[in-house]
Amino acid sequence: MTERAQKKPPAVLVGVQLDGVDDDEFRASMAELARLVSTLGYEPIAELCQRRDHLAPAAVLGEGKLEELGKLTGGKGRVPSAAKAKTTKARERFEKRDDGVEDLDDGVDEEQEEPSDTLPDGRPRPKLVAVDHELSPSQARNLEKACGVTVLDRTGVIVEIFHRHARSREAKLQVELARLKYVAPRLREGSGGDRQRGGIGGKGAGESALELDRRRIRDRVAEIEEEITSLERDQDNRRARRRDAMRVALVGYTNAGKSSLMRALTGSEVYVEDKLFATLDTTVRALQPETRPRILVSDTVGFIKKLPHDLVASFRSTLDEAHEASLLLFVADASDPTFRSQLAVTRSVLSEIGALETPSRLVLNKCDRLTSEQRSELLVEFPEAIPVSAHAPEDVSRLRQWLIDYFDQSLVELHLEAPHRIAGALVAEAHARGRVVDESWDDEGAKIVVRATPEDAARLRALALR
Repeated sequence: MTERAQKKPPAVLVGVQLDGVDDDEFRASMAELARLVSTLGYEPIAELCQRRDHLAPAAVLGEGKLEELGKLTGGKGRVPSAAKAKTTKARERFEKRDDGVEDLDDGVDEEQEEPSDTLPDGRPRPKLVAVDHELSPSQARNLEKACGVTVLDRTGVIVEIFHRHARSREAKLQVELARLKYVAPRLREGSGGDRQRGGIGGKGAGESALELDRRRIRDRVAEIEEEITSLERDQDNRRARRRDAMRVALVGYTNAGKSSLMRALTGSEVYVEDKLFATLDTTVRALQPETRPRILVSDTVGFIKKLPHDLVASFRSTLDEAHEASLLLFVADASDPTFRSQLAVTRSVLSEIGALETPSRLVLNKCDRLTSEQRSELLVEFPEAIPVSAHAPEDVSRLRQWLIDYFDQSLVELHLEAPHRIAGALVAEAHARGRVVDESWDDEGAKIVVRATPEDAARLRALALR
């Protein structure tokens, strides 16, 4: 167990190193969990780790570590036994004793006062326990009973971060959908869980409060899915208008520097912050200074290990930008020792949506944090990679020129002639859709040499024949 300095509401991190997970991989995963928890607004003050061949079915940890967790959080440090079976009044009278001895704790949660912010020994009481694994609803409940504070698994932490960072209407709906699907199986019956009569606007016949909550969630999920479908149609229409454009999608692990690179390449004021999942919306901007034909650059949601499947599914429309791009730039934080495994995660998620067939190039970002030796070694390992720092203008300029040269290879050169009656329209369209290499006018009309995409070249050729 390692202690950490306290700044925000304190939290405890819990991880189990399973068979097949080496020390470096486990430490990297726990460090990432710490960053997630910090992004959520908590300060990790302690880590509780254990080696096991499998997660304990009841509460993830073994009994000893569970007691240790209880000491850290001020909880009981054990999973209460199941509630005692219901008995008849006759049996209760038969078993009742007159010796005044109170019954032992049967594990049923009772009304308790709100715990103080400090433990008996003066240490701050943690407000959250974050577990670096996906928990079943029963495991989460048992851990909460054992430690006495809120418990979130890795999925829950990510969902909450997405919930706080969503800005656009589409992102908010997508996050709410994932959040509801996460919460639904974890609902518990409250104190008011008695069954009530049905009626207009009320509960169904014999429907408990828990069942009512679940029905409300199902209705809300259906409503959100319908609204997202409508928004996706609008997104599809916008993408259709850009379908013939030269499009670059920046993809990669969260906090790899995609948004910083996007801002440097396009001059747009996209949101940039050094925290996980700062970007949840896809932004599309033209490469600056603008080129002819235009090159569009899109910034996408960052990936992470153990990304919840519901989030992958709900953000499918956003990831379609990667699927329909002409070129993928895999942006990696070269200063992170684990960037190779992060690249594997990115490729795995993109594989789920069938985007790996798109041409791609690796961009090793944050190279300003590397020594010259480290940079040379990486270029030997990844000879096709483009080393950059999003904060170095010369690197950004070099990447911009590489993009222009890359797309130039696919351009078609046209030699067009047009009489005066259509020459003005043709020349204007050529300047708008392609790069005019040469332009001359005479008594018969205009002659131009233009380089354009095959699709735009076909349109210009058709216009010249009118």
